[in-house]
Amino acid sequence: MAEVLLAIEDLKAAYGDAKALHGVSLTLNKGETLALIGSNGAGKSTLLKCICGLVSNKSGKIGFKGEEISSLLANEIVKRGIALVPEGRRLFPSLSVEENLVLGGKVARKGEWNLNAIYGLFPILKEKRHQPSTALSGGQQQMVAIGRALMSNPELLLLDELSLGLAPIVIKDIYDLLPRIVGGGMSAILVEQDVTRALNSASHFMCLQEGRVSLQGAPHDHSREAITRAYFGT
Repeated sequence: MAEVLLAIEDLKAAYGDAKALHGVSLTLNKGETLALIGSNGAGKSTLLKCICGLVSNKSGKIGFKGEEISSLLANEIVKRGIALVPEGRRLFPSLSVEENLVLGGKVARKGEWNLNAIYGLFPILKEKRHQPSTALSGGQQQMVAIGRALMSNPELLLLDELSLGLAPIVIKDIYDLLPRIVGGGMSAILVEQDVTRALNSASHFMCLQEGRVSLQGAPHDHSREAITRAYFGT
């Protein structure tokens, strides 16, 4: 029987008077990867930020491993096993590659991910570990952002716009590693503009349109035409 890891019920969120989510509900089981798709402004990043405690103006229920986490602060949520790879990477420019990675491990959760494991996954980061993080290429910075999140040994990894601004060959390299990244029972929610790549990387998907769920399910259960209509609202 599948073990529910994340359960969201009637989640609503706003930035001031601007409503971003209008009653979103979803269930994610342990070991599953959910592709979260939709056009710009659909509410995808807002949903991830609500899960990890970065949006406070919200209502509804967010349950993680059976515990209500809606009111917890972001640092408390990380300690419980949720980590975000944010859009734009958001590395600390004053810190080296290794210092950024070590910072991700400060929550001291037990697990397989440590510096050696990250360097095994991304060998180039070991070569550049003493360099400022922002001196790296975009793809290498994305590796640091992923590594920093993994260092907290999360049970749920939130990946926001994983391929944004990266060269196609770099995107392919990162996606080729995704099975290793989320292996071992880890769950993930993947926000990705490349719908085909997202659907090929996930066990199921959810499409948002203007803050509402327009379609969801397993990729093979819906035609590409139905997914396109849900995406664009046509």
